[in-house]
Amino acid sequence: MTHGYPTGTPESTPSYGIPQQPPVAEPEVPAPASAPAPGKPGRDRYLDLLRSIALVRVVVYHLFGWAWLSVLFPSMGVMFALAGSLMARSLSRPAMSVIRGRIRRLLPPLWAFSALVLAMMFADGWNPAKDPDNGGTWGIVELVNYVIPIGAPPYPWHLGHDGGLLDSTWADQAAGPLWYLRAYLWFVIASPLLLWAFRRMPWATLLAPLGLTAIVGTGLVTIPGETGNAITDFTVYGGCWVLGLAHHEGMLQRVPRYVAVSCAALMMAFGLWWASGHLGPDGWDLNDIPLAQAAWSFGFVVILLQYSPSWRELPGRLARWDKLVTLANNRAVTIYLWHNLLIMATVPIIDQAYSLPFMESDRASAALDSTYMLWMFFLVWPLIGLAILAFGWIEDLAAKRSPRLWPDGAKRGRARRKG
Repeated sequence: MTHGYPTGTPESTPSYGIPQQPPVAEPEVPAPASAPAPGKPGRDRYLDLLRSIALVRVVVYHLFGWAWLSVLFPSMGVMFALAGSLMARSLSRPAMSVIRGRIRRLLPPLWAFSALVLAMMFADGWNPAKDPDNGGTWGIVELVNYVIPIGAPPYPWHLGHDGGLLDSTWADQAAGPLWYLRAYLWFVIASPLLLWAFRRMPWATLLAPLGLTAIVGTGLVTIPGETGNAITDFTVYGGCWVLGLAHHEGMLQRVPRYVAVSCAALMMAFGLWWASGHLGPDGWDLNDIPLAQAAWSFGFVVILLQYSPSWRELPGRLARWDKLVTLANNRAVTIYLWHNLLIMATVPIIDQAYSLPFMESDRASAALDSTYMLWMFFLVWPLIGLAILAFGWIEDLAAKRSPRLWPDGAKRGRARRKG
């Protein structure tokens, strides 16, 4: 499956110039939805928990590149389903105002990200007018996608040189998450029509994306360029988005659980069967296999939503994660946009350890080499925290709220004592 971004795939595992697993591809994050603090009316903490898990899985996947994660938890299918459910709830209001609100919440965080990434690319010598892959007037015009994600943004495949502060493919990696914003934007725009069609022809609307994926995602019909990538993304995840609409409309709850789960299991089995005969360069990474991704994600989401308990508070031991779940939902766009760049930023930081006096021995250097990816894993989370502090408040401004540095739902300050 291609997107016209990093290596033509939805996700790319960064190349850091150190021994690691080969790149894999998967469209991964979060749905750009801003979550209020727990306890506010209408908030479903089960859905919030799913979004948080999906975000963590995105970061882990992009760091380690484990193909089996696309089977274990299809994050993008889950994300699109949750976004579709929230969109359906919002469409009780006039459609145009809802679409404007969703776009308004999406763009300012994108602008902050784009401003820094473009400044870094220009400072590193990139000239979009002279780029051999994106050059000329059209290359300059395509820069608009860094402002409004209606298509694929241009970027240099290689910038700088190997051995520099960042790997020469850093621009390729940084632009990776932007495919999702394009897909999300088009789903938002199409949602009033999809909801109208779903209420009149529920089963046809629900299953149509799977049928279209069987046409455009298997090579039966080939649509070249970014138009083909966008259509493939829309069909692969369209079923999950419509499942979100169905969840809000109560359709899934009206289907007997044993029927829904049995059909979902058959759909997932078909997805794995199809994948077994169409393995891509990274084996069982479903993101290289559109029809398998669509079928597996669809069945997986059906089961998750069929068992949806609609929590108002996280129960039992899950309650200890309440603040992190709230923070992740309030800063989903920020985490998704910045995580790839922050993963790459861990490399020059960890490399400083090689300069320490006790690292001069071969044994110490070999120990760091063998645990390099683990150090990246532990370091990326505080870097994400710093990005939340530095850029997360933009999500609040975009939602017309007072800016907050760390919106984890915790009450700030001490209550006054009486007497």
